[in-house]
Order: sequence, then C-alpha cells, then structure tokens
Amino acid sequence: MPELQKLTPFLMFQKGEAEEAMTFYTGLFDDGEVLVVERFGPGEPGPEGGIKQGVFRVAGQQLRCLDSPAVHEFDFTPSLSLFVRCGSREELEKLWAGLSEGGIALMPLDDYGFGPFGWANDRFGVSWQLSLG
Repeated sequence: MPELQKLTPFLMFQKGEAEEAMTFYTGLFDDGEVLVVERFGPGEPGPEGGIKQGVFRVAGQQLRCLDSPAVHEFDFTPSLSLFVRCGSREELEKLWAGLSEGGIALMPLDDYGFGPFGWANDRFGVSWQLSLG
C-alpha cells in the first residue's frame, strides 16, 4: 500500500459515481493514478461492488472517495473547492474543458485581473478552481 497523506480531501458520492469520478479524474490529470480500491462486499452496508474506499492522486494531491451507503440531504458545495495551479496555458485549457464539460461554470475561464482563471462544478458536483501559475 502506498504511503498515505495525513490530511486528505474526502469526496462522498451518493449516486454510486465514485469509481466513475476517480477514473475520470486520474485520466484527465497527467499524474493521475489510482492508489487504493476497496469495494463493498455482499452483506456490507454499501452497494455491493461499490467503492468502500478509494484513494487516488491528481495534481500531486491524494484524495479519498467512497460510494456513501447512506443518502444525505446535503451534497458537494462550492464553498469548498479543489484549487489547482496549472503550469501552462495548455494544461489549464485541457483541465477546464474536462472539468467544466457537463458541469456548471461558476466563473468561466477568463482573465479576472489576476491571470487566467476558471471555477466550475464538474459533472459530479465537485467544485474546482483552476489558475495559471
């Protein structure tokens, strides 16, 4: 098992989308990698075959995720977002295209006086802020 970070963002998916999201994110980011996958088995409280615990890396950061056994009245919110500093305009535009597709642009990719920046909730509802440099 890889060494796990002490402080790790944790994404709770309520629609059985944890694996799809993890695969999407690790495919979009150049350094994307799935590190740990544990699945719910028969008789466990989560959906059988669903993600009991997933750990993946994107943009040099580990994240955890799961398919929540319980459905809650709350979900992802943009009041907590994942901020990514991109090393090139090409990377910024690639990430923006992927993360905003099927999602909601909160601040479309533009120069807001502090350099190229975009903020979007992706198709899973996770909020991302992308900045150049």
